[in-house]
Amino acid sequence: MAGNSRIRTLIGSPLRIGLGGEGVLRTYGKEHEALAMLETAYATGIRYFDSAPAYSGSEQYYGHFWNLHPEWRERAFQTSKSAKRDAAGANGDLQQTLSRMGRENLGLWQIHDLRDHADIRQIEGQGGALGAFYQARETGIVRGIGVTGHHDPAILLHAVANWDLDSVLLPVSPVEAAIGGFIDQVIPAARERGIGVIGMKVLGAGAYISQDGGFSPGDLIRFALSQDVDIVISGCSTPEEAEFLARQEKEHIPMDEDEQAEMIDAIRPYAEPLAYYRGVI
Repeated sequence: MAGNSRIRTLIGSPLRIGLGGEGVLRTYGKEHEALAMLETAYATGIRYFDSAPAYSGSEQYYGHFWNLHPEWRERAFQTSKSAKRDAAGANGDLQQTLSRMGRENLGLWQIHDLRDHADIRQIEGQGGALGAFYQARETGIVRGIGVTGHHDPAILLHAVANWDLDSVLLPVSPVEAAIGGFIDQVIPAARERGIGVIGMKVLGAGAYISQDGGFSPGDLIRFALSQDVDIVISGCSTPEEAEFLARQEKEHIPMDEDEQAEMIDAIRPYAEPLAYYRGVI
């Protein structure tokens, strides 16, 4: 599905599976477990690594990992984010991120968790974070910039339609297909502008697996990879989960429309409460 997009050009790899920022990375004090998982993720071929200052000790875990494996540092596509809405705050986050990770640059830096019109006004306004993101890309401190959001498709759509972005990170799952907004509106708008699409929340923190539809993690990742996305990311807690995640790309068989429709119909009765991350729908 994934065609030419800015994020695909930046990554320079056909790989469509990446490591999300949840799981063991979103903890403190589990450095041994985090390093074991990251070691396996890299060894099994994952090259896209997600993070954010808000994700507990994630950036520090990465810093230790890249320090142990400096030869891998530049081969990986490292991302992070800032949820600060003003330029000074965002720049402060970026410098802290680079220091924690022991890096001079990032592959992708993202405006984190866009929620409402107040966010848009602050980010776009005088002294807003958007200027800091543009400047970081212009100076080469970051190779690409993006936006993330999972609250309101209309808010994310504004960013995709009006900002000069390289990527958008949004939820992709049968739940989202049943509700509508992110998959059927934001993704096509991003594609029209050549903006890369990264899918998250594909497993719904495990909530989608236990419903009557009987979805397996493999089903859900396969569904997500069958959408018009460049990359699908998922957090991992153990080396075994990282191995499983990497296998999903190698063994991926595209899901046809009938099979997708069956999954969407099965989850539809539960869809709105399962989209907990949207807040009030």
